[in-house]
Amino acid sequence: MHLLPLSLYCRSRHSFWVFSVSSAACILYSEACVILSSAPAKLIRMVIPPPVRPPRITNYLKPYVLKMHFTNKYVSTQVIHAPTATVASSASSQEKALRPSMESTRDVAAAGKIGKILGERLLLKDIPAVAVHLEREQRYHGKVKAVIDSLREAGVKLL
Repeated sequence: MHLLPLSLYCRSRHSFWVFSVSSAACILYSEACVILSSAPAKLIRMVIPPPVRPPRITNYLKPYVLKMHFTNKYVSTQVIHAPTATVASSASSQEKALRPSMESTRDVAAAGKIGKILGERLLLKDIPAVAVHLEREQRYHGKVKAVIDSLREAGVKLL
């Protein structure tokens, strides 16, 4: 009787099976990773780790994301560091130090001032570029436009 090497890779378990089977008839089920044979077989299992995937390229291209939130009373903005999910910098019209310098805490002028202050804080922390994340209902006009334009005027590049 002649022994033939037969190998099978199981995708679901990320393992590689090597069989030593006689030349008798055998049935191969690739989905279940089972070999049925009429002759006895020697079984050797070698574990192959799953393929290593590179980290998402967006983590390198857009690490800082600008998010804006507007309520009926206040304007608040945050810049979030996406790979670590932490707030890198923020500015809001709720801050007590900013309230005396603003006439209103909720209009387009307040949004422009908040954007300018956030831009200055970003440049102090050496964050030169920010990606803008707009929610579904946010359009590029009004308060959103005021924040983004004042960030540009402060010297922050938008991706």
